[in-house]
Amino acid sequence: MSQSVQIKNALISVYYKDNLEPIIHELNRLGVNIYSTGGTETFIRNLGVEVIPVEDLTSYPSILGGRVKTLHPKVFGGILARRNFDGDEQQLAQYEIPEIDLVIVDLYPFEETVKSGAGEEDVIEKIDIGGISLIRAAAKNFKDVVIVASKNDYGTLENILKTQEGATTLDQRRSFAHKAFNISSHYDSAIFQYFNQEEPLPVFKQSIQSSQVLRYGENPHQKGVFYGDLDAMFTKLHGKELSYNNLVDVDAAVALIDEFTGEPTIAILKHTNACGIASRSFIKEAWIDALACDPVSAFGGVIIANDEIDAETATEISKIFYEVLIAPAYTDEAVKILQEKKNRIILVRQPVALPEKQFKTLLNGVIEQDKDAVIEGPAQMTPVTNRKPTEHELKDLHFANKVVKHTKSNTIVFAKNNQLMSSGVGQTSRVDSLRQAVIKAESFGFDLKGAVMASDAFFPFPDCVELAAEAGITAVLQPGGSINDKLSVAMCDEKNISMVTTGVRHFKH
Repeated sequence: MSQSVQIKNALISVYYKDNLEPIIHELNRLGVNIYSTGGTETFIRNLGVEVIPVEDLTSYPSILGGRVKTLHPKVFGGILARRNFDGDEQQLAQYEIPEIDLVIVDLYPFEETVKSGAGEEDVIEKIDIGGISLIRAAAKNFKDVVIVASKNDYGTLENILKTQEGATTLDQRRSFAHKAFNISSHYDSAIFQYFNQEEPLPVFKQSIQSSQVLRYGENPHQKGVFYGDLDAMFTKLHGKELSYNNLVDVDAAVALIDEFTGEPTIAILKHTNACGIASRSFIKEAWIDALACDPVSAFGGVIIANDEIDAETATEISKIFYEVLIAPAYTDEAVKILQEKKNRIILVRQPVALPEKQFKTLLNGVIEQDKDAVIEGPAQMTPVTNRKPTEHELKDLHFANKVVKHTKSNTIVFAKNNQLMSSGVGQTSRVDSLRQAVIKAESFGFDLKGAVMASDAFFPFPDCVELAAEAGITAVLQPGGSINDKLSVAMCDEKNISMVTTGVRHFKH
């Protein structure tokens, strides 16, 4: 096995030619024979560098509109031949096949073509055959061949050519092969996902190329990594990098605020649950009323708005400590005010399409589900009691239903006048969640008379409705479906409060 390999022959065929020129000149300086095809061949020749057409090596022209160019034994034999292996060396000599020591090749832009909305014919033509085969062949034979499969590695290769005079080490070739197999596997996954839309096969495949190492995971003793492109979703104006827990809360915050597309709305979240949210005519009013819900829990929380943050609102927000603030825009004066505080992360949210599927590891596998994209408004609310909800109550029930959908089960939400009054979160019984919500509302001085209640799931017993009525609740929303629904309805009638059912449960675990 050879440890050091001197590059004598190179095959170059790339779609992207950015930053390729310095490498061509270095190879030329080192006296390397360069084989190439099509547009890359023309590019090299225009640099004044001698290049050998692959057709001269194979004695076959590019055929089928360019679909077949490099798929030939004289190309793949030179890549896959094992150096210092007598049988391979003899066959190379017999068929006059040169050893190819360096392969620089990339792939047709399949993902970019799909994202552009191109038709199927154009998409199919961007499925690379020759390139993917060359990458796999060269990477497989990394003991003897260098494979560069991305323009992102051109700088590394150029440095090696300059500092090592065209020689490469086994560790370097293995590293290039490692990256190449990542590129080829991601490419194949993208193609599979394209074909797996209409009649999906029961398999799980995900491939995300960008990543960010986090300071730690959920706790300091756990390692954490985010896979994805945060820079595409947020522009950071101030503060440190988002932590693992920040990201979990930010994800919950984005999902919640996306339910509110009308009036200016601000939500405050802690441990993925809303501890305050309000919709108002002006963003400053939304902030003041969102904070009033639970100013204690708001400390160190994540704040998100669906409207521009102005200077007055920024001044009010700066009065408390928070971890992250997210908004679609900020006035210049607001930014100056917010940046005066250290250790605050200020983000501008960019319009990015979010996944429609959710998945996580579980036991010895992965579970996946559709994102909960359903929310029931007044049109989907069916009155089941003698007393019908007023238009104002229906509006508040809609508001409460949006919040309860994004709160940990079991959960009860109280709301009035487009403001969260309180919530009972993550309890093992629904009645405990209700009691918790009542206690919290009272502790912050909220009068629940005339407020509405939303539940993420049905009431197994009438006790929740009875306690809610005693607290002053006048309208209740629940999905329904319990064998004891009639008991809860009867309790509502007895207490003269209204109840609507939606037929849709919103568990969140």
